[in-house]
Amino acid sequence: MTGVGPDRAAGASPPGAVSRRELLRRAAAVGLAGPLATALAACGAESTGGGSARATTRIVTIGDWGTGSSAAREVAARVRRVALRQRAQLLLTVGDNDYADSPKRFEDHWRRDYGWVRPAGIQVAGVLGNHDVETRNGTYEFRTLGMPGRFYQRRVGSVDLIVLDSNDVDRSQTRWLERALAAATSRWKIAAFHHPVHTCGRYEGHHFHSSEWVGLFERYGVQLVLNGHDHNYQRFENGPVTYVVVGGGGASLYGLEDCPTSGAAALAGEAVHGFLYLEADQKRIAGRAIAADGRVIDRFTVI
Repeated sequence: MTGVGPDRAAGASPPGAVSRRELLRRAAAVGLAGPLATALAACGAESTGGGSARATTRIVTIGDWGTGSSAAREVAARVRRVALRQRAQLLLTVGDNDYADSPKRFEDHWRRDYGWVRPAGIQVAGVLGNHDVETRNGTYEFRTLGMPGRFYQRRVGSVDLIVLDSNDVDRSQTRWLERALAAATSRWKIAAFHHPVHTCGRYEGHHFHSSEWVGLFERYGVQLVLNGHDHNYQRFENGPVTYVVVGGGGASLYGLEDCPTSGAAALAGEAVHGFLYLEADQKRIAGRAIAADGRVIDRFTVI
């Protein structure tokens, strides 16, 4: 069974200092050269020893991206600019990484759009969406997306990231979730899975068996839940938990409808291609939803 052990151990502490030579190599791998690369390497070498740069955890989240479309390429190009400029530590995908039902095309799309991620020293964490499990139960994506299984836990800086498989909400996964949350000790707990708990889009009213998970999120202090599936951006608050739908990674967009007047508070929403950028320190998580054209369409803080 997928467990906390190996993946949690691998991410249990921030990476050690990176040499100037290694930073220059990474800059070259992602297409940077000359004075800019030298300056970035100098800054990185000075800040990796535990200063303020390492006190902030930076995560980029994409969802519903695996189409190979021009929109997916535009989002990926903007993600690259932001991730490299902000020195992100993790790229998280919340599912539907492959719409072609083809391992080869999945790899082709990944290399073209996000092949720069690992050479830049950025970790990858994947989530399975409904399209992903149509072929080989999505297992062909595991290695590329850094997945030890269909659900797992990873510690990234000040964040315990809990990755779940909402395609199959069974008792064994729910029991594992409770154990993982009970054992999590980081300042922040973030859960990620594909199907949205709250949405005012195409899947409003879509039946998703998440009630047990939601109860566990509230009981064990999960502050932020990241979903996809609806091809747009949305943000909600329900009690102590903030829920964000990040489904604009490149698939055809779904419009937004009037939300129900009861339940979670709908705070933001736009049918737009884009992604979510998070910065977490010991005091707060700051979120920015960024469109492919660079517009900031939403800002929020979790404390």
